[in-house]
Amino acid sequence: MPKEELEQTLVLIKPDALKNSLTGYILSQLSEFHTGLRFAGAKIVHVSRMLADEHYAEHRGKVFFPGLIEFIMGKLQYPDEPQKRRVIALVYQGPGAVQKIRDLVGPTNPHDAREKKPGSIRSLGTIVPIKDDNGKEVGSRMENLIHASANTADAEREIKLWFQPADIPPFMHAYPVEASGDHYYFREGRLSTSFEPGSICLIAPGNLAWTSDMEVLRALAAGKPAAYSLGAVAAKYLINVSKEQD
Repeated sequence: MPKEELEQTLVLIKPDALKNSLTGYILSQLSEFHTGLRFAGAKIVHVSRMLADEHYAEHRGKVFFPGLIEFIMGKLQYPDEPQKRRVIALVYQGPGAVQKIRDLVGPTNPHDAREKKPGSIRSLGTIVPIKDDNGKEVGSRMENLIHASANTADAEREIKLWFQPADIPPFMHAYPVEASGDHYYFREGRLSTSFEPGSICLIAPGNLAWTSDMEVLRALAAGKPAAYSLGAVAAKYLINVSKEQD
């Protein structure tokens, strides 16, 4: 398949869109009829703190970082209903996938979207005032409904963070995969190649994984520097595994 046919992008339908029953509308706007793109993957995700932290890793240390985490985890929309906290994660594939989706999504700020890109998905979003315990307005947050990868490099990182190879049909794999030859276990932020009580098996021999993930696991298991963090590997394999991942 030509390389341009394999271009992929990640889309997240955020908790604010789900709460406002906009899922069907968003999916219709992103349909193959409108975009010429195809679904390559889809899943409903209860977003763990580890996954949220890795997704927004570039913003660690910034003043708004904690708010981003709480938002994508659904804690702001459903503070007392954890069973409703979820995100719909999607992979779209086809020529120009990243830019086509970005064009439909519109500017990050919903007010800008209404002014500069009326009819875009984010034009249906809003800005919510944040108030202190005395009712005084102390800031605001954007409820912009959807995330879309900014470029092809971000798309690869994000797709590999939210999806395992088995979540995507084999003829739609855009990135190299390989079968593991070893066990890799995860417990309390640590990696091991042998089982310990309380650990979770991330990958077993014969399981298919992204080649880049396998390179990271092999490096970390050998005590060597890796291209990215253990969390960026583990987060996807722990999706929907446990209620205790918050």
